[in-house]
Amino acid sequence: MNVRNFNKEMENTISTFENRVPTLLLHSCCAPCSSACLYALVPYFKITVLYYNPNITDVSEYEKRLEEERSFIKKLNEAKQVGKEFDPSLPYHDISLTDGRYEPKEFFESVKGYESCPEGGERCFICYELRLREAAKVASLKGFDYFATTLTLSPLKNAAKLNEIGEKLSNEYDATYLVSDFKKKDGYKRSIQLSKEYDLYRQDYCGCIYSRR
Repeated sequence: MNVRNFNKEMENTISTFENRVPTLLLHSCCAPCSSACLYALVPYFKITVLYYNPNITDVSEYEKRLEEERSFIKKLNEAKQVGKEFDPSLPYHDISLTDGRYEPKEFFESVKGYESCPEGGERCFICYELRLREAAKVASLKGFDYFATTLTLSPLKNAAKLNEIGEKLSNEYDATYLVSDFKKKDGYKRSIQLSKEYDLYRQDYCGCIYSRR
């Protein structure tokens, strides 16, 4: 079976840009995961980070992660660099942030009947689609060239399933999904380094009550 190299596919897409800088709506689950993704993407896109995570059950946890994302992006824009190892020969395009709707009820309704599924199973796939669908809707409505998600950075997330969902949604909405596997080329390791460098809060569960249990 031919296994797709999603990271290589993303690099091939970027290589076609030449002097063009397309817009990208990047769904983010948290600041630590977004760190390495932004590092990889900011020279090539004008990025708006979409923080849409109704799966986070506790409102204080949601607000803490959102504020951490906001603070991290502010630091990047002020410094005009992504971490100490950012190549100064590459351009830096300011990053913006948009808050998504926070309606946990949507998450609970979506996963009803799947509460007891093991972590990484069908319940998680439904959650992937819930968040990616919102990104596709916003990207289509606001005319972004591409949409993507930071979720592929995590070794605990199914990159193949995420990309399958993203490409399916591309066909449903007027929005182009940017395939990715941000954990490749030590992306996850880089996120840990950047988290230490920027003293980012790293949560130990995805956010939903089922994961926490």
